[in-house]
Amino acid sequence: MLSTGQTKMTSSYGSLVKEAIVLLDKFNSDGQYLDDFIEDASKGLQSLHSLQQKFILDVVSGCVEHKTLLDVVINVFYDQNERRLWRRDRSQFVVICYLTTFTLDDLGLQHFTNIVKSLDIKKMQTFLTFFLKNLTTLIQKEWNKIYDAAYVEKYWIAPLLRWRPEIEILLAQVSVKSWSGSLVKNTASKVTEPKKFSLTKPKPPSLPMPELIPQQEQSKPVPNSTYRDPKEIQKIEELKRQNYQKTQELLYEANVEHFRCANPQKSEHTKKVMSQIMVDLNSKLQFNSFRSSVPPSNNKTKSAPLKLNKAAMLREEAQYKRQKEAEMQKVQRLAEGTHEPSAFQQWQEEIRLKELQEEIDKIERRFLERCTAFNEGAMARKVLQEQNQRAAQLKKEETADLMRRYAEKRLQEEKKVHVFMQEVREGHKNIKIAKEMLQRLKQNTAREMSTQSQELLLQALKEEQAELSRKCELIQEIRAFESVPHARTRKFDETETAGWELLGEMSIAELKERLVLLKEKRQTEEQEKRESIQEDKQKEKQQRQLLLEKLDKFKNDKRALVQAAADRKQEKRDTRLRLQEAVKQSEPILALRKKAEEKKQQFQRVRDEERQRLKDLARGKTPKTSTQQNTKMLEVKSWEELEHDLEDFI
Repeated sequence: MLSTGQTKMTSSYGSLVKEAIVLLDKFNSDGQYLDDFIEDASKGLQSLHSLQQKFILDVVSGCVEHKTLLDVVINVFYDQNERRLWRRDRSQFVVICYLTTFTLDDLGLQHFTNIVKSLDIKKMQTFLTFFLKNLTTLIQKEWNKIYDAAYVEKYWIAPLLRWRPEIEILLAQVSVKSWSGSLVKNTASKVTEPKKFSLTKPKPPSLPMPELIPQQEQSKPVPNSTYRDPKEIQKIEELKRQNYQKTQELLYEANVEHFRCANPQKSEHTKKVMSQIMVDLNSKLQFNSFRSSVPPSNNKTKSAPLKLNKAAMLREEAQYKRQKEAEMQKVQRLAEGTHEPSAFQQWQEEIRLKELQEEIDKIERRFLERCTAFNEGAMARKVLQEQNQRAAQLKKEETADLMRRYAEKRLQEEKKVHVFMQEVREGHKNIKIAKEMLQRLKQNTAREMSTQSQELLLQALKEEQAELSRKCELIQEIRAFESVPHARTRKFDETETAGWELLGEMSIAELKERLVLLKEKRQTEEQEKRESIQEDKQKEKQQRQLLLEKLDKFKNDKRALVQAAADRKQEKRDTRLRLQEAVKQSEPILALRKKAEEKKQQFQRVRDEERQRLKDLARGKTPKTSTQQNTKMLEVKSWEELEHDLEDFI
């Protein structure tokens, strides 16, 4: 018993094949993937049964996958019967060729007969006759060029030869039916009656829209704000009054109160920070120490090992050779009678130590003289600062006089601006007339522009209609040219030459053979070259190993020399420190240091006196006169600036 889906499949194979032919016509192999196309096609076949969908999609995918094999048969068939066939029937022949070659065992002869009868019988008869006639000759030869001959013979040619007698019987039955049907049609044919062509009548051109008659617009009433003063003027007047009042208050505060920059009082945090800064500065003034810290060690004998390349190894070897040559020359000179330079070097070392002692003495003397000059300069800057304070007081009085004159000038300018605003208010009354004239001018311009745009649109419509008719005529000519059949012959032999009669002319088969020989020769040369490169690398590796052993020996010698040089340098450094201690204990240096200490103590006493005055002012003790108060304030400020300069200098 067949199921419902199988019964439908048996009765509707012809319609399913037609649906597959339609889908194959829609497929574009250049710009579309098969999986995407199958997925889209399955959405359109959801109304069919699952077996019917599977049959259609299998036929379409099989035709696309075996396109190369099927195109060989169809192209030869079209070359022999081009004048009697249409290009639009190509997909129909492709599907029949696929079913005959690959699925005839699964379908059976009965279903295949139904499929053939559902299509054009004459075309199917012509194609199957050509296919069976040329199966073992032309078609098999072309398939052997694409696939293995044994595979083609076993899986495709042998099954088709087994079905060949039954298909020939089917073609004989189909030819008899088509011949009898043609006789019936010939006896019952009617005389052709000519009919008139049903041509589409052209549409009459559309009439343009009538031009709108302009109407008189209703004028707007005059707003009430025209006869009132604008609010902006009132706001400006109010803002001016407030600004003038603020200016008067600020001027009164500036004349009554003191300036903030002249306030001698300091906060507790400021005093604490100043005391901390002074403690740090005093701790740094250590005249007995020559250096603040010990210089870093230059002993770099213990360095990390480095991996040397070939160039670095060659440089090390060259340096090693140069040192060996220098040592040999030195030994040769001693053998020839050259004197030993040790006595001269000892004398040179004594001279160098003497010069070093003089240089250290000079540096210590210069440092103490600079400290003394600094304290004297601080006292001189204090006197100069007092003179600058008096000059600044005179400058402030002159500035106050200039500010008073500037305020009077500002009042006069405000009066002039007020008069100018009155004139501007009168000029606003003439603006309305100018706006009305501008509006009428814009309306006339807009009316002219709309008329011109309508004329341009009508002209563009006529040009577009003429262009469309020209394109229709051109399309008809192209279609008529494409309907004319063209003879195509495709014959090609790889063993034949092109026939240009050149000396180096050869066929494609000979060219392929020569390319194979050339490829083998090139591979042999590459193998020989590879072996020579391996030998060179091995030799270079041995040379590098010998060079590394020699460099290790050279590095050990060099490391011993560096250690000896570091010991000599450390000995020189100890000698320099002993000389510095001796210079510090000399009589001239002790006298200069004593003088610098006296200047420092004098400067410290002056600073303590100023701090005492600041404390008295902070407790509320007022001086007898304003002149004395100003003098003390200036002195305090000058001493603060002097301390600030001292901090920057240090």
